[in-house]
Amino acid sequence: MAALRVSRVLHATTAEGPGLRTAVWFQGCSIRCKGCINPHLFSELGGLELDPETVVREAVRQGVEGLTLLGGEPFDQAPAAGSLARLAQQAGLGVICFSGYLHEDLAGRPDADELLNCTDLLVDGPYRADEAEASRALVGSTNQRFIHLTSRYADFDPVHAANRLEMRIAADGSVEVAGFLQRDELQDLSARMGATRAWRRRSG
Repeated sequence: MAALRVSRVLHATTAEGPGLRTAVWFQGCSIRCKGCINPHLFSELGGLELDPETVVREAVRQGVEGLTLLGGEPFDQAPAAGSLARLAQQAGLGVICFSGYLHEDLAGRPDADELLNCTDLLVDGPYRADEAEASRALVGSTNQRFIHLTSRYADFDPVHAANRLEMRIAADGSVEVAGFLQRDELQDLSARMGATRAWRRRSG
């Protein structure tokens, strides 16, 4: 089973989709959307390698409802990400996957079959800075679509869902940030907190 190249994994978050979730940020993105707030995830050389079984085992131990795969670009690691999604579903977990690729293009890729087949909700389309989304949660631009591949998240309505921002401060002073805000909201938050570095946000 191929290892995952990830930037980080955050267990038991409520900021990356419905319910309590494990969020997995993939390292590496070949799409590289202009204006992406996660350019540090573009390179395939960063991050760390993790075994999919280890990620799922810890997610189950944490009592989460499902996994959210984002990045970076999960479909740039489709075989390993597919194994992760399959193991998650076998363990009873739901899978939400964000991708900058279009569903129509992914459906024609044999290497993407397992990940698509084991994804409950696909959020597709590249991030477009000139088409800012003002109404729906979790996405940055109006072109991005919520595609229900199973009925598991059929009741999730991004129009009535709220964007959440979650911050965890560890004993050593390091900060973990999850969730979604528009660029201007992130900059405002950063300024008010006196931050010296940009907060992270999903690309795609």
